[in-house]
Amino acid sequence: MNKRWLQVSLLCLLASGCSTTQEQTVDGPANELREGEGGRYYGGIFRTNETEYIKNLYPPAITDVYSYRVANQVYEGLFRLKPDNLTVINGLAESYTMDETGTVYTIRLRDDVYFHDDPCFSTGKGRKLIAEDVAFCLTRLCTFSPQNQNFAVFSGLIKGADAYYAASAKGSAPATGVPGIEVLDSRTLRFTLTRPNSMFLMHLARPACFIYPPEAWDKYGADMSRHPVGTGPFQLGSIEENISISLPKNERYWRSDAFGNQLPFLDALNIQFINSKNTELLEFRKGNLDMVYRLPTEHIIEILENNQTGTGEFVKYELQREPEMVTQYLTFNMSDRKLFSNKDLRKAISYAIDREKILNFALNNEGYAPGNHGITPPVFADYNIDEITGFRLNVDSARYYLAKAGYPDGKGFPKIELMLNAEGDRNTNVAVEIQKQLSDYLNIQVEINTYPMAQLLERAFSGKFDMMRSAWFADYPSPENFLWVFYSGSADRLSRDQVYPNIGRYNNVTFNRLYEQALQARSLKEANDLFLRAEKVLMKDAPVIVLWYDEGYRLLQSYVKNFPNNPMQYRDLGEVYFQQARTLRSQ
Repeated sequence: MNKRWLQVSLLCLLASGCSTTQEQTVDGPANELREGEGGRYYGGIFRTNETEYIKNLYPPAITDVYSYRVANQVYEGLFRLKPDNLTVINGLAESYTMDETGTVYTIRLRDDVYFHDDPCFSTGKGRKLIAEDVAFCLTRLCTFSPQNQNFAVFSGLIKGADAYYAASAKGSAPATGVPGIEVLDSRTLRFTLTRPNSMFLMHLARPACFIYPPEAWDKYGADMSRHPVGTGPFQLGSIEENISISLPKNERYWRSDAFGNQLPFLDALNIQFINSKNTELLEFRKGNLDMVYRLPTEHIIEILENNQTGTGEFVKYELQREPEMVTQYLTFNMSDRKLFSNKDLRKAISYAIDREKILNFALNNEGYAPGNHGITPPVFADYNIDEITGFRLNVDSARYYLAKAGYPDGKGFPKIELMLNAEGDRNTNVAVEIQKQLSDYLNIQVEINTYPMAQLLERAFSGKFDMMRSAWFADYPSPENFLWVFYSGSADRLSRDQVYPNIGRYNNVTFNRLYEQALQARSLKEANDLFLRAEKVLMKDAPVIVLWYDEGYRLLQSYVKNFPNNPMQYRDLGEVYFQQARTLRSQ
């Protein structure tokens, strides 16, 4: 990506997407970047790419990582994560207290936060954030709606949330609101939990709890999926469906950095949607993108060798890599009367997958480790996944369980569909290898079908699939986030038309009990011990095929500064800046 320093060029980008090319120079005009304090610089447009188009930018409906990464630049929650170490820190909350029972939180808001300017306000100017806005958004999260896919965040946690949700589903939500969400004054809220929960502040940092003005919902309704209004460092500029999104800076943003510089430094973000990883890398090498995340499989060895030897084209870029809070897996549909409600069948397929071969050959080692343990990746120092027995290739066991399930040598087994999104060629390469292994080892035939992410998620939530390529990207740093995906809570949750995040409809009473006990633990060690026991129960039931634990490869242009990598790919571009000047050349 390259920068547009002239105002006319910025307007061109936001209004019409006009074509320009830009030429990087080491010694450009001094006024192209405006120097701030502490060696930071203002100016420039950060360009990046996502391989899948966003599904939804309305917080209660954000369920995919692509939408999350865009929304995180526009919205904010009461709390947020620190990008370099993923600790929970204050966001819109100035301070908070917790009572001695661990169930009552009193949160004080900042007094200097304004919503983005938007036509939803009568004057077009964004007004100051108040406590009623927070209560509105979090009550919407407890309200039945086709747009609300994230009630599970608060279900069973906030006092009265489940009763309010059930009443709203019948069209009779109490006018008094959710008992556990109270406004004390214009800057103060009180939250009452049903029981202590060590993850509560992390939950408030999740995308489902991002804050927006009630006026935006009143004006746009479901169209907020493409018209977000928040308080973040960037705001919506323009959207070209399936092509790009531009996000100019929020001139009235409240945050400053450690040197007193008002944030953000960047003039704007431009997010493109190129589904080919090879094309994305080519655009990066041409200087048209500032970052590329996830590398084409065929280039990984070359890039790593360049990095190790200090020679070759790729040494001029910054390579960032580390294990991620991401697990790649296949989900079985375990609904009643579905094929994979049979546990023996799930075990048969789990034993028939050669995870090492997938990692070494289909992925060219673009991953941290094969998925030989549980659903939680090996990135938490205080959570030992080696204690969890998963599945490894064992053809004899696979054939034994297939026969036990009623399909000896695959006889009578129906052709099944494996659904996936492409994400370049990576997912397809893996799916083809799985297709071959199941055919070779079990005489099972798999049909591979690729869907756009929005359609894939819709079918997942509705239970219209046999087996589905899945991945869980943590939206807060805890093993609990991975186990949350399988918590059913009650039969009512699984009977709904749309189910999220437990798309496989997994239900185990023992798992649920251990999970709930862990949430009530008063120490991290006690919680993790219970989560570990719950995960052992989970893996014995084989509700998913854990394929591999991810490692993130990220290339940055050398002038991109203050953009730390982290295991969540949690991106806060508010403090990112460019170090050197660049000139603009019209095409």
